[in-house]
Amino acid sequence: MVADTIITTQHRQWAKYIIGEKGLKERVAAYQANFDKMGSEQDTHKIIPTVADSGNQNNLPLSSIEEVNGQGYHGYLLTVRDPKKIRLVVPDKVGRGEKVTSMVKRTGAIAGVNAGGFADPNWMGNGFQPIGLVISHGQIYYDGLAGAKSTQIVGLDRDGKMIAGRYSVKELMNLGISEAVSFSPRIIVNGKGLIKNRSEGWGIAPRSVMGQRDDGSILFLLIDGRQPGYSIGATLYDAQEIMLQHGAVIAANLDGGSSTVLVKAGGEIVNKPSAKHGERYLPTAFLVFNDPSSVQVPNIWQGLDPSKIDPGKW
Repeated sequence: MVADTIITTQHRQWAKYIIGEKGLKERVAAYQANFDKMGSEQDTHKIIPTVADSGNQNNLPLSSIEEVNGQGYHGYLLTVRDPKKIRLVVPDKVGRGEKVTSMVKRTGAIAGVNAGGFADPNWMGNGFQPIGLVISHGQIYYDGLAGAKSTQIVGLDRDGKMIAGRYSVKELMNLGISEAVSFSPRIIVNGKGLIKNRSEGWGIAPRSVMGQRDDGSILFLLIDGRQPGYSIGATLYDAQEIMLQHGAVIAANLDGGSSTVLVKAGGEIVNKPSAKHGERYLPTAFLVFNDPSSVQVPNIWQGLDPSKIDPGKW
């Protein structure tokens, strides 16, 4: 557990002093193999169309935030009752990522969370080069697969159904993918958790997780970490159990760690990000809108060669 927790930080190499250099390599490889396996089962969950269409079950607001607490961690759960109100938003300037607070204020969103990962040399990256795919409004904005036939994806189709797991680009297009990023692992599929216990939970860290209930509602779980006395963090198993308790039938990990952030309307940060230098610059965020059709999301990577992007240049 200690080694896994260190591996999730910017000081991954220190874990070798606990489990050795060989142990470190084997541990990381084992997790990656397990994560790949967790994305392979076919997802068959269904949502109730009337909920997705109305977005207002029992006169509840479109979105709400509640606190979650557990052993050693504190966080927040954002519930979005109409999945069609969510858009994948990207920065508005070439060469640098954008803070989620800025994205929310710039677009007039009512809430936002960090989404996919990015190239991050020495944990000082500029947040501009995503990992894998970035899809917004059904269009591929960034393809960093470098010839890979498939990738682990987290996102939504045009009907508001969450899609998570390993898919090829062709499969995603056939499924009507609308908003998505590449990340892993998927931790819940068809209503069952895939992580057996805390020891398989990839250490203790800040977490960002996306899930969906069978009524269509999207759940974003943000758990703070690396702050003794307030919140140390959680394992993926902890996150999985929280999502199951709140009715998730599918859920998947998003980029966590120092990227974990939950923002309200007007750019107010709800949680306490662990980044040393404040909120991070990121390439993608899932934002919630009263009227997502009015939001323009320009493709800032159009015409750029992924191999020529310098993720460390500010």
